[in-house]
Amino acid sequence: MLAFQAPRLHTLFFNRPVIIDNIHVTHYEIHRLMPKRSLSRTLLLGIPRAAPAPHPPPEDAGSDGNTYEEGKVGRSEPPIELSIPSESKPLAEDLPKKTGTVNLAAVFGFWYLQNVIFNIYNKKTLNLFPYPWLLASFQLLVGSLWMAGLWASRIQPYPQVNRKFFLALLGPALFHTIGHISACVSFSKVAVSFTHVIKASEPVFSVIFSALFGQFYPIQVWLSVAPIVVGCALAAVTEVSFNAEGLWGALISNVGFVLRNIYSKKSLQDFKHVDGLNLYGWISILSLLYLFPVAVLVEGRHWVQGYRTATAAIASPSTFYAWVILSGVFYHLYNQSSYQALDAISPLSFSVGNTMKRVVVIVASVIAFRNPIRPLNALGSAIAILGTFLYSQATATINSNKNNEPAKKTS
Repeated sequence: MLAFQAPRLHTLFFNRPVIIDNIHVTHYEIHRLMPKRSLSRTLLLGIPRAAPAPHPPPEDAGSDGNTYEEGKVGRSEPPIELSIPSESKPLAEDLPKKTGTVNLAAVFGFWYLQNVIFNIYNKKTLNLFPYPWLLASFQLLVGSLWMAGLWASRIQPYPQVNRKFFLALLGPALFHTIGHISACVSFSKVAVSFTHVIKASEPVFSVIFSALFGQFYPIQVWLSVAPIVVGCALAAVTEVSFNAEGLWGALISNVGFVLRNIYSKKSLQDFKHVDGLNLYGWISILSLLYLFPVAVLVEGRHWVQGYRTATAAIASPSTFYAWVILSGVFYHLYNQSSYQALDAISPLSFSVGNTMKRVVVIVASVIAFRNPIRPLNALGSAIAILGTFLYSQATATINSNKNNEPAKKTS
């Protein structure tokens, strides 16, 4: 209807307000928004509400500030009403979905990028300075100082904790220390890609230790870990850079992190008000107190000579310093991002993202360090990653069903 009256629009609308589904728009705004040939419904749907008049309307004005006199054309005429079909939906309704997708991509993007940067510069540093106990201690120190800065500046709210909280955190922090230093030892002995393939076997230890503590998973979860075992075994026997110490370091790291998760659930039940980021901050601080004294005993006597050798082997000592600092900063950042990702997305999406993160890190490390990979090694790695994905899907589905059980009972 409106399209046939288009030739009269300029004259008819002049100096008269228009009501488009209760939105007041002046002729000037319509003229700017209209295409040259026809009035676009899409543009009209996106028109915001017009700003109010800068001066108060006269006492005899209508609801929009204009006087209406029947039979006259001009400013005194009542506003023209244009109706938009009810089935049309504002474009703004699609914005939350698009924004959610962008946010999800940003969360995963930063998480993956930080993880890749950490792994590359961590390995570069260990190749030049093969003392993982000191480097692991420095990384925990950076995380501790980072969290102290967030708390001091109030960017991150300081958690309300007491002596009971710290006593409950001693166990999880100890196992976190074991997991972190064991991974660093593994990184110093074998290729980054091989360490991550072996660390993909963490679900195997999770189901075993959970069973030992009285928590049994359904059969589909146990079946999902079978490809992980097969894939890791195949990758290990075909690994070019195989080293027993590196293999055992990755396996012990899995045990440490699994026990950390199990003990955290058991000992921190009364401290659910402490969010994930604050919890990780305190774990970093306690882990540093655990690790550094032992690091001094294990390899402290070699640090000075190792530093001299490292700085002599590189063109500029500042490059070595930059690698060390980047490994510390991005170690904390990728852990911080993992907690923030878990808060921002569903556990199922997180598990899928965590699996893909390992794939991204493996591929990036192979490209960065040009590690030789045999076909069977690549096949074993792929099978292990697939098993990790199946495990994450199975456990996420079980947890989702558990969360929905109360709602079903009350409905």
